[in-house]
Parts: sequence; structure tokens; C-alpha cells
Amino acid sequence: MSSHRFDARDAQDFADLVQAHPLAWISSRGPDGPHATPLPLLVEYGADGRPVAIEGHFARANPQVAALRQDPEALVLWLGAQGYVSPSWMQDRTQAPSWNYASAQCRVRVAFVDDEALHQHLDLLSRQHEGARPCAWASAEMGPRLHELARRVVGFRAEVLELRQRYKLGQDERDDVYADILTGLRTGGAGELQDWMCRFNPGRGPAATTIDPHAAADPGDAP
Repeated sequence: MSSHRFDARDAQDFADLVQAHPLAWISSRGPDGPHATPLPLLVEYGADGRPVAIEGHFARANPQVAALRQDPEALVLWLGAQGYVSPSWMQDRTQAPSWNYASAQCRVRVAFVDDEALHQHLDLLSRQHEGARPCAWASAEMGPRLHELARRVVGFRAEVLELRQRYKLGQDERDDVYADILTGLRTGGAGELQDWMCRFNPGRGPAATTIDPHAAADPGDAP
């Protein structure tokens, strides 16, 4: 376990964050300046539970593809549970506003893949997001249209060179302030952030509930 209070506690923290929030930004530089694209991603893990590679796909017309062919290094950025912390929740009104969040980034080296690997990636991506749904959809249902649309995208597999994480979730707050934050989040309906705070502060408040990554990431739940 790391001694830094905002660091991950173990490999499962990263795995749960990216499963609950699979849409990440890929940021890189090219001859014409910086590029950034939000993409749904899949993460491959090693035997120790740490990420070793990241798979995704770009629109073939995206100028970031050409930039990455010239310079394959990039940053992949995830923002997980997050939210504003208001002093209006506090009995101690001298507290300052703050923001709690769970985040991670990987420095990667991108390599583009062939059509067979792309189709395998697209099938795995759809199965990951459809698997728990009633009447789950399968990519094979698209028939010939799947191959037509696949020609418009390009797949990649990015080697993970470095992983950085930061979980600012009330570890530095006094017990009374921490309790007020939990109450404020509970009143405001920010259940996911409250769960992550409890996860990183065992014994300081209500027991953390099990985080359901599929429920958190389900676009059908959006208003």
C-alpha cells in the first residue's frame, strides 16, 4: 500500500474506476499541435492486476490518427466519480470549497492494428457493454453493415508505459468535516462519490456499498 494519502490502495481501484467510466480522453501532439479525442476503451491487465495495454478505435478520418502514426506516445485520461464540496454543508463555516474526485492517467505508446484485430475489439467492446442487459444486442446482428461501418474506423492497441492515479476523497479532512461532506453528498444524491469516499476512508463513516461499474456506466441511465 502506498504511503501517499491520495494514491491508489491496490490494483482493484484502477480496474473499478475504468470499468465504471470507460470513456476516456486520449491526448497527444502532432506537427499541427495538440489533439484530444474521447473514446470508449478496453484495458488489458497483467498477472499482477496492473494495466499492460489499452485497446480502442478512432474514426479513420480523425486527424489524430495521422499524428499518432508520426509520434505514437499519448496520455489516456479517466475522470471517475467527482463532485463539488460545498462549505454550506459544514457546521464549521470557515471551511473552503473543494472538489473530490477519482482519476487516473496512463502514458502509452499507440500501435494501430489490422482489420482482424479491429473486428475482435469491436465485438469484445459491444459484449462488455451489452452483456448485463436484458435482450442484449450482439454485433453479429448488424450483418454486412458491420463490415461497412468498420471500414470507417481504425483500431489500436496501446502499450502502457506508466500509470498515475489520484484519489482525493476526503482523506485529509477532519472527522467532523468529513461527516458533513458525506451528509451533503447523501442529501444531494451523489451516491457514487459517497461510495468512493467511504471506500478510501474505512471506519470513518457508513460502510461503502459495492460499486456496480455497469450501472454507473450505463448510458441508458442518463436523463
